[in-house]
Amino acid sequence: MDLMYLLELAVNGGLAGLMYALVAMGIVLIYKSSSVPNLAQGGLTMLGAYMVLAFANGLGLPIWAAIPLAMVSMFGMGMGIERVALRRLAGRPIVMILMMTLGIDIFIRATTMTIWGGSGRPMQIGISDEPLFLGPLLLNRAYVVGAVVSLVLFTAFMLFFRTRRGVVLRAIADDYTASWSVGISVERGVALSWALSSVVATTAGVLWGSVQTVDQTLAMLLLKGITVAVLGGMDSLGGAILAGLLLGILESVASGVLDPLLGGGTRELVVAAVLILTIMIRPHGLFGRHDIERI
Repeated sequence: MDLMYLLELAVNGGLAGLMYALVAMGIVLIYKSSSVPNLAQGGLTMLGAYMVLAFANGLGLPIWAAIPLAMVSMFGMGMGIERVALRRLAGRPIVMILMMTLGIDIFIRATTMTIWGGSGRPMQIGISDEPLFLGPLLLNRAYVVGAVVSLVLFTAFMLFFRTRRGVVLRAIADDYTASWSVGISVERGVALSWALSSVVATTAGVLWGSVQTVDQTLAMLLLKGITVAVLGGMDSLGGAILAGLLLGILESVASGVLDPLLGGGTRELVVAAVLILTIMIRPHGLFGRHDIERI
């Protein structure tokens, strides 16, 4: 097989993987701030994209105005989810919180289907469909833009977690009770993490909606996001970036090589295999914190 073709697959796969990392970042933000596994990130990604279209198509706003308005709306949505659905579960077994996030995801999917239907809607954000030439390589412009945005957000959040507010969120994740005892508002901290995660979800929804159409399949990005988050380490933003690169390259090269032989479906197989093997071999991921409790 042509080496240049494999290289092109790997580069485009890596760029797509950085876009997967956007979804994973939302999951990591909540886990890093509250130790809660968030299974609603796929639904939030889809909802964020629909919110942008609602402002752009429904109200006739230009896309550059619709996107920040949708982000503000989703910021409030994240705060509301924590206040209404999750705050009353504080101190309950983690499995109950996990099931609540899954229920929120299902509720968001059903609600968007009821309001906007199941047909795909284009997301025009001004990215040309023409490939970007990098020497002999052809790169997807939307993937390039998405990769750059992902790296910018990663840098911003790394700086955020060095601030006083970021340190407070880490303290909340380590021990709710100890945080309460020293006067930290745990509820506000967790609400902020959900709000920030919803903004990241909107960003991911816009970028992935420009690659494909905005429809129910955007919620399926949860599987890619969970896989990247688990592989990188559930509390590691840097791990999410690296794991996104690895997963994107692996699934792109594997699909390019194996799909002609097997008839398709290799991408999903690779993602599932990576998730299962990571949990079996290294459950705390590449860079996640490995806590050992004495019994």
